[in-house]
Amino acid sequence: MQLVVARIGRAHGIKGEVTVEVRTDEPELRLAPGAVLATDPASAGPLTIATGRVHSGRLLLRFEGVSDRNGAEALRNTLLIAEIDPEELPEGEDEYYDHQLIDLDVVTEDGQEVGRITEISHLPSQDLFIVERPDGSEVMIPFVEEIVTDIDLAEQKAVIAPPPGLIDDRAEVVSSRDDGAASRHDSGDVSGDDA
Repeated sequence: MQLVVARIGRAHGIKGEVTVEVRTDEPELRLAPGAVLATDPASAGPLTIATGRVHSGRLLLRFEGVSDRNGAEALRNTLLIAEIDPEELPEGEDEYYDHQLIDLDVVTEDGQEVGRITEISHLPSQDLFIVERPDGSEVMIPFVEEIVTDIDLAEQKAVIAPPPGLIDDRAEVVSSRDDGAASRHDSGDVSGDDA
């Protein structure tokens, strides 16, 4: 199975390094020196990582055979793709690869059918399940532990405890501050990676 683990950005310096937009929670595993990655477009690769380092908070990679700025710039916007075993699981207990979550049935804790996960949207603050309802409409469900209470890969389902208004049209204010303004309590991301 192939998973996108990064997108190449602009060239950095004159020795062939590139900035990389990381799209995996396991960059130390997927983007380590010696890793051989397929590419999209395919004509750019495969690419073997020669070196990697962090500079000003960004990952910089250099690939074998790319030794100057022109070669690095030619790779801009190329996707890096890792080949993984479909049975492989992420290291974290509550982490999942996207391919494990796609097509799971989504049900509420009381057994009400919500729909089927068709896509995972990775946002800076949290991941979202894009769920297709039985009527063809879509609903977005934040992948946070307060809402997604269980992922059962054996049963192929995700169990949710949706707050009022998330999956129906009856939105209600669930808490308020002294000044009467609604408040929302965000939670941490318990999702996995996309690669």
